[in-house]
Amino acid sequence: MGESERRAVGAPVRKKDAMALLLGKPVYTEDIAPPGCLVVKVLRSPHANAMIESIDPAAALRTPGVVAVYTWQDVPQKRFTMAGQTWPEPSPYDRLILDKHVRFVGDAVAIVAAETEEAARQALKRIKVKYQALPAVLDAHEALDGPVLVHPEEDWKALCPVGADNRRNLCASGADADGDVEKVLADCDVVVEHTYNTQACNQAMMETFRTYTELDAYGRLHVVSSTQIVFHVRRILANALDIPKSKIHVEKPRIGGGFGAKQTVVAEVYPAFVTWKTGRPARMIYSREESLIASSPRHPMEVKVRLGASKEGAIRALDVYTLSDTGAYGEHGPTTVGLSGHKSIPLYTGGLEAFRFSWDVVYTNHQSSGAYRGYGATQGIFAVESAVNELAGRLGLDPVELRMKNIVRQGQTMPAYYNEPASACALDRCLAKCAQRFGWAEKYPVRDMGGGKIRAAGVAIAMQGSGISGVDVGSATIKLGDEGCYDLAIGAADMGTGCDTILAQIAADCLDCDVDDISVFGADTDASPYDSGSYASSTTYVTGKAVEKACAQLKRRICALAAQMLGCEPEAVEFAGRTVRRLDGKGEAGLADIAGRAMCGSAPALQVTCSHSSPTSPPPFMAGMAEVEVDTRTGGVKVLHYTAVVDCGTPINPNLARVQTEGGLVQGIGMALFESITYNETGHLAENSFLQYKIPTRLDIGELDVAFEASYEPSGPFGAKSIGEIVINTPAPAIAHAVYRATGVWHRRLPITPEKVLLGMKKNG
Repeated sequence: MGESERRAVGAPVRKKDAMALLLGKPVYTEDIAPPGCLVVKVLRSPHANAMIESIDPAAALRTPGVVAVYTWQDVPQKRFTMAGQTWPEPSPYDRLILDKHVRFVGDAVAIVAAETEEAARQALKRIKVKYQALPAVLDAHEALDGPVLVHPEEDWKALCPVGADNRRNLCASGADADGDVEKVLADCDVVVEHTYNTQACNQAMMETFRTYTELDAYGRLHVVSSTQIVFHVRRILANALDIPKSKIHVEKPRIGGGFGAKQTVVAEVYPAFVTWKTGRPARMIYSREESLIASSPRHPMEVKVRLGASKEGAIRALDVYTLSDTGAYGEHGPTTVGLSGHKSIPLYTGGLEAFRFSWDVVYTNHQSSGAYRGYGATQGIFAVESAVNELAGRLGLDPVELRMKNIVRQGQTMPAYYNEPASACALDRCLAKCAQRFGWAEKYPVRDMGGGKIRAAGVAIAMQGSGISGVDVGSATIKLGDEGCYDLAIGAADMGTGCDTILAQIAADCLDCDVDDISVFGADTDASPYDSGSYASSTTYVTGKAVEKACAQLKRRICALAAQMLGCEPEAVEFAGRTVRRLDGKGEAGLADIAGRAMCGSAPALQVTCSHSSPTSPPPFMAGMAEVEVDTRTGGVKVLHYTAVVDCGTPINPNLARVQTEGGLVQGIGMALFESITYNETGHLAENSFLQYKIPTRLDIGELDVAFEASYEPSGPFGAKSIGEIVINTPAPAIAHAVYRATGVWHRRLPITPEKVLLGMKKNG
């Protein structure tokens, strides 16, 4: 189908679930859970590191309405990981449902199941626990080869060779290199060398973690959960409960936001265990406090960058070392760290002669980290982009011009990105368009506005990926139904991103029909084809290609059956949307008639399932520019204007792509200026509510200007790449650059709070 014939791809189609959400229909997990199910709550550790010497649930069990209390003695002694990743799982098996050894403030100590919320709360207060407090390791530097072991247990294991060693507090370690970095750096005219720190950030999605469980009529565990990864949830629960996967059925309803948090099995295991033990329906709904202190925030990382260049501004070498804090458990620890280098260094493939990227991921007695939009690239790009901006300042070059000399371009091979080619790359056009829309020439000079207020601008670029190459799988089942409409079953999870709509748009163009003719169902482990899930920016690119392949096969089947009906060979007909017609003009068959014929006798089924996995992960690219106003009297930083131009290949739905970009920019602004997770000397987390954990409001984000610069990715559906994660990556380095321009002080540790700005200016004189 030619560009001019398309009716859905590239159109701002309204989300399929828009009206249901707008009208407040009961579509979320809590809406679906029936009345009368058990309320499940967890008692949490007050210590960062401790052994449970004794635990007595007797008083709790006497509480009216309490049905059960479970401790570490009641659960299977089989370790597992809560990370939702494709088998073989790279995250170490280091958890039990409940453990005698608790490893962070907030770790699970006991499970309570009660008839009412109040009974469950009272029971938590009545469980008597005696702890042996142990020394805690709360610093990532002290953790590596330190005396305090977070996981001394003998049954800890790593399934994949990720450089893990629990006896060294290592969740993962490794290195990648090309060329002689030390030799090239020694020959460079200028070397920028600094260390950058990014904090843990909470995804802060509107819908907290929540799960409903029951036993179905066949005695199987039926799990309804707000999750991005239904098939991984099934495997993880089977591992945790030590039961066959065939005994578990997982489905997801609408999801009130995930941002990667729900790629980890945070809440599911507790009600699942209760239902499996009691046979009764159960539900668990995390409070906002629990979602802040016992979930899966972004990995805090320290990234050391050495960048070497010529005096003319040619970037010749990059050396990046990342120290990542995975917290008490290893969910996503081995995988997030890789993106900090593999998604930052390749941006400067242009003239790069050598690179080295090395990493260590350590266990500490902090809350366990996990997946968050950007997945490590965000941290690495903050560091590398800040170093590039520092280089521009040292050389007296415009940072946009410096980038234009060095960035990766169409057709180049990226050694630091697994030697993949930049098969579709409009980064240079993104940067030029961003500068033009933003007014870089006018806004880059520092401007004194009077009254102690200074305005300045900063810039950053970014890349991400489109799925996990050679690993993750997207699948789709498409069938022709009554009246000639189509049913599309998927295993990817729409978590507000609009993937149900986008995949329907792809199917509609493939089948030459309206989007309303495509009904979308998923995700459900019993009814959906296997799909790795919605993460790693994979849905449009990977699952979308599976949809495209399935539609092509279905069209061939439809044509074959229609040819039988029309008395000719399949080669003598053509698919024409609502009909199949003979090429000689001597007849046609309507889709409704073809569908009816398929339901009669031994006609071939008009249903196709296709899977897709890509050997490459083509990166989307973007450029971002920020204008800020700094109040030199208070240190306050106000974002006035942010322009972002994104290359996501072909935007399937411009409206959804735009809101994805705007949402990511807001989260990036929050990471740069407001959001932080801090611990005291005993390992207690301070930001346990939205009063303490500050996320940006509409008043904090200034004017957002979003545009797209299309490329065409030949391996993607209709030329599409991903957009979900890249959009969070440029605000932190761009804002840090702008603050430096305004104050003369580099902030290499996020967030950039007014206190830090003011103290930095005073220290700098």
